[in-house]
Formats: sequence, structure tokens, C-alpha cells
Amino acid sequence: MVGLEERFRGEVESMIEPAGAADVLATALRRGGDFAELFVEDKRTTGASLDDGKIDQVASGRDRGAGVRVVVGDTAGYAHTADLTPPGLRAAAEAASAAARDGGGGTRTIDLTPTTHPSPSTTTKIPEDIPKARKIELLRAADAAARGAGDAVKQVMAGYSDGRRRILVANSDGVYTSDDQIRTAFRVQAVATGDTGMQTGYRSVGHTIGFELFDDHDVADVARQAAESAIGKLDARPAPSGTMPVVIAKGTGGVMFHEACGHGLEADAIAKGASVFAGRVGQQVAGKAITLVDDGTMAGEWGAFAIDDEGHPAGRNTLIEDGVLTDYMWDYLRARKEDRPYSGNGRRQSYQHLPMVRMTNTYVLAGTEDPDEIVAQTPSGVYIRQLGGGQVDTATGDFVFGMTEAYLIEDGRITDPIREGNLIGNGPRCLANIDALGNDFGMGMPGMCGKNGQGVPVGDGNPTLRVSELTVGGTAA
Repeated sequence: MVGLEERFRGEVESMIEPAGAADVLATALRRGGDFAELFVEDKRTTGASLDDGKIDQVASGRDRGAGVRVVVGDTAGYAHTADLTPPGLRAAAEAASAAARDGGGGTRTIDLTPTTHPSPSTTTKIPEDIPKARKIELLRAADAAARGAGDAVKQVMAGYSDGRRRILVANSDGVYTSDDQIRTAFRVQAVATGDTGMQTGYRSVGHTIGFELFDDHDVADVARQAAESAIGKLDARPAPSGTMPVVIAKGTGGVMFHEACGHGLEADAIAKGASVFAGRVGQQVAGKAITLVDDGTMAGEWGAFAIDDEGHPAGRNTLIEDGVLTDYMWDYLRARKEDRPYSGNGRRQSYQHLPMVRMTNTYVLAGTEDPDEIVAQTPSGVYIRQLGGGQVDTATGDFVFGMTEAYLIEDGRITDPIREGNLIGNGPRCLANIDALGNDFGMGMPGMCGKNGQGVPVGDGNPTLRVSELTVGGTAA
């Protein structure tokens, strides 16, 4: 594996050596400008999936190219190309420079990627020490384990994926650096049927590591958990409706803080006045037990990296400490303009995209209370083991999330499963209403965060916690 890593590293760095990068940046600034940046990416992916007992797809791909950004005042020009020859890069630099100097205080992106002359390196191989057959074995093992959980399981879908992303960043402030990001993931969805209809269960694992992921995670266990979730829902009662206490299991509620709080703490939302947290640094915005962190340095977690997509080291940034808002997340240019420390949160989906402020691994630190006691001290309410997708209005903090696996709390005990419903609330009020924080902690399943048409890998986590009042949107009378 060491030889493969060195070869892949060399492929990127040999394409754009320091002298070549300096030439591109000089071209970009030849007609003037405040800042220029070169971003180079070489990305390879492999995926395999199983559906209804059959291997549905095994595919691999490669995408590589470069983007050049030029900033003149408040205008950013951006051009991207798959032509990594010196003439191709200079053409991109000239186009970005022209776009930036066109004025207007906005951003224009120019696509120079050739469509009739594709790169000869359009495919990738599965790493030499991991045969394709081994990945397929994982899918078949998951299928068997899920079906073995019970006769009610009628359909199993499983997927394996790995990706390797090499990036190089150089800019006119003297940055010239690179990173090698390897991510591996596995997912299972099981469908169970019974007298009450059809129910689904889902589980996934994923880390910023290689195939050693499966040394610590047994795909059969992942599959059984998905199947048991689906089977359990067959006897689910209708979800209650109204305002009530909600206990959220460890590793489950991070997505809620990501959406309901994290996006509102990104500096671009603050600059636009589109965040309920704007102008509140130094103010109490949550209960005194709450500390919220965004941490791109978490070894192995899904949102981890050595450098962000602007070439700066990942950071561990405390956003809320003991309930007080301490800072926002920043991309490089906004931090540079405000003359403040940079947080390492500039991210982009690919070389075809401009970077923007994005989260990495966002989580709430553990408290001091026993998780079982938190439930025992809740006479009635809802216990959530898995949250689904959601949406938030960053300007107001209002959010809606789906509950994909939840249970009733009755007389301080977790009892019957309930059918899927929604959680409805407000980010700041939710933070203020957290009245119990467990001494456990867990990261959630790997996710992709979408923002302005771009998706990037992110992680989230939390200890067991209780929100004293949240609105549950169910169907029970």
C-alpha cells in the first residue's frame, strides 16, 4: 500500500510542480488582482451494490482537473479545466482573470473542460491488494445476515464504496501543499413486510480510512441492525403529536445540530445576515452545559482531512462553549478580509466548484449524566434512535427533521416503537431547552452535506441528551 500511496501522490505533484504553479498564478495576476489560487484534484472512486440478492453494479471512475480563482476587489473569477498541460492551465488562469476584472461584485464561472477530447485516464483500478471479489463477498454476507434476521425481511439492498482524492493547492499568498484523502463506506437497507404494511431499516458505516474499515466493523452486524430496525417497525404504534420531552440517543442527534445550528454558524450566512446567530458572539445561546465543536482533525472520521480545499490545515473550532457563542466558521478569503484567524472550513465538491464555508465533523461534547438515568427521569415522551433528513431556515433557526427509528417513553422506560414522524422546532430554543446531557458520546453515520448545489462529506455526533420541549408531528390522536 505504501508504494501505491507514493505513486498516487507523485501523479498529482508531478503534474503541477512549484515552478509550474507559480507560472499559472503569475498569469492569473498579470493584469492585476488581489489574490489568485490554483486547485488541482485527482479523484478515483469504486462502488459495488447488491439488490434482491443480485450484484447490481460494480463501477469505478476517475476525474481530474484544476480550477483557478482570481479575486479583484469584491469580484471573484473562476475557471476550471481538465486540460492540465501548461497551455491549458494558463488559458484557465487568463479566463479567471478576465472574469474577475469584468466587475459587478459577483462571481462568474467559466467551464473550459473539453467534451470532445476526454482524458485517456478515465478509469481506475481497485487497489491491488483488495480483489474485486472481496468487496462482492461483503455484499453477499450482508444480504445473508439481513435475511437471517427474520422471515419478514423481503428485500435487502447493500452498497460498498471507496474513494481516493488527491488535491494540491497553491496560491499567491505562498501556499503550496497537498493532501491524500481515502474514504471507505458500507451501507445496508432492509425492507420488512407484515400485517401493517412495509417498513424499512437503514444502517451505514464509513470512515476516512481504507479497507481496514472492515477490521473494526462486521458487515453482518450492520446488516442485522438494519433488518431488526425494519422488523421492529412492523409492530409500531402511531407517533404521538404535540409538544413533549424528547431523548436523543448518542450518535443520533448530531445531524440536528449540524442542520439547525451549524449552517447558521457559517460565516457566509452571517455576512448575508441570513442567520439567527448573526451578531451574537459573546452571548448565551444555549444551556450552560452545551459546548458545540466543529473538528476537521478527528482521526478517521468522515469529515476529516489534513488540509481544507483552500490549502490550510484542518482545525478544531469551538463554536459554542458553556452555552456562549464564541465564534463562527470561516473560509480563507472572509477571514483574510476580516483580519482574523482562519478556521480551516473552506471546502468544495470538486475542482469544478468554488470553495465556500462548510462544516467538517460537528458535535456536542459529552456531559456528566448517566444515559439510563436520563430516560428513567423522563415520565413520558419520545426516544429517538435514528434521525432522518431535515431542513432548516438559517435566518430564523426553524427546522423539521424526520424520525426514522423512535420509541415511546412511558413511566421512565423505553417501550413500543412508533411509526415515522417529524420533529419540529427552532435551533436556538432547542439549544436552550437541553436539560440533560449524558456522559456517553458517539459519532453518527457518515453523511453528505448539500449546500448551494455542492455536496461534501461530513460527520456529526452527540451524547445521549434530553430536550425538555420539542414538537412531535405524529398521527396519533
